[in-house]
Amino acid sequence: MKRYVFAISGASGSIIGIRVLRELLRSSEVYLIVSSHSFSILGEEAGIDWQAGSDTAIQKKIRSYFSTKNIFYYSESNMAAPVSSGSFRTEGMFIVPCSMKTLSGVANGYTENLIQRAADVTLKEGRPLLLCPREMPFSVIHLDNMLKLARMGVKITPPIAGFYHAPVSVDEMIDFMAGKMLDVMGIPHHLYRRWK
Repeated sequence: MKRYVFAISGASGSIIGIRVLRELLRSSEVYLIVSSHSFSILGEEAGIDWQAGSDTAIQKKIRSYFSTKNIFYYSESNMAAPVSSGSFRTEGMFIVPCSMKTLSGVANGYTENLIQRAADVTLKEGRPLLLCPREMPFSVIHLDNMLKLARMGVKITPPIAGFYHAPVSVDEMIDFMAGKMLDVMGIPHHLYRRWK
């Protein structure tokens, strides 16, 4: 079974991250990092309550939510987690959504938490890294950081919907965005109708 690192940082768009994560769990083992600010956003935007008293309790809630044991939760403050080392082999990493603070840290090699450290390791080891920046607009600073990362080979995938598949609901638009992110990472799925 393939292994991926998946991070949800404190930005709008966590519902897209959940959709990508659900699809990824169909065929992969996932090492999940959720930033402390993301828990309230998950509640507000997706109605998901993963808050609990300990990391073990949070992991239990997450495994129950996805109905799988193939997901392993780590706090953003746990710098001793397996994903903080390049010797821990993975197929790559997703950060969906990615706050501008997280994006800036990754772009500039500043690793103050496990999300940024795991992304730094992913880059260092030459593994695929995908970032889904939070909603627009973007400042010149944000765009410069995205360009810097894109030049390093990082996949920058803003949550922009396509309409050629004629979506009729928000869920179909989310499926499209999630599917495009999985496409970029070479992961098979059937989330949207492809152009014929």
